[in-house]
Amino acid sequence: MKKVRKTEEKDMASVMEIINEAKAYFKTNNIPQWQNGYPNEETILQDMKNGFSYVLEEGESVIGTAAIITKADPDYIRIEGKWLNDDPYIVIHRIALKASEKGKGLASSLLEYAYQLAGETDLHNIRMDTHEDNLSMQRFLIKNGFHRCGKVYIRGTDPRIAYQKELA
Repeated sequence: MKKVRKTEEKDMASVMEIINEAKAYFKTNNIPQWQNGYPNEETILQDMKNGFSYVLEEGESVIGTAAIITKADPDYIRIEGKWLNDDPYIVIHRIALKASEKGKGLASSLLEYAYQLAGETDLHNIRMDTHEDNLSMQRFLIKNGFHRCGKVYIRGTDPRIAYQKELA
């Protein structure tokens, strides 16, 4: 049975293994995302401290991870383009699956959890971003009803394609 829950200290090795597999995938596929030491253990620990780090678990195994953030992202203030609306939103960052679990539709479980969290927190929008070369994430977002809104700059310099989905 698959479930999403907050990341615990005991999950750190599994989460970092998943992150490192994603970094290797990006490198192999010439996607310059996550190639400069980010995200790292410190990033995940900060997400945990803030209550934003989640894992997708099947049985006793951690098979996915994501930061699901219930506050505005300062990197999303300036956009080249236009958001669908200016309403409060949830942000999903650092979504990744164990390499052996890719292609099974499991990332949707993390999205579903974010939708549930959105309902509980009265936030009716989800925003995400991805690198322009990360075509698989772009396809995933479009398939799941996200709209391409423009370009944002993460940490002020790294351009990313911005997406948003309005929830009913």
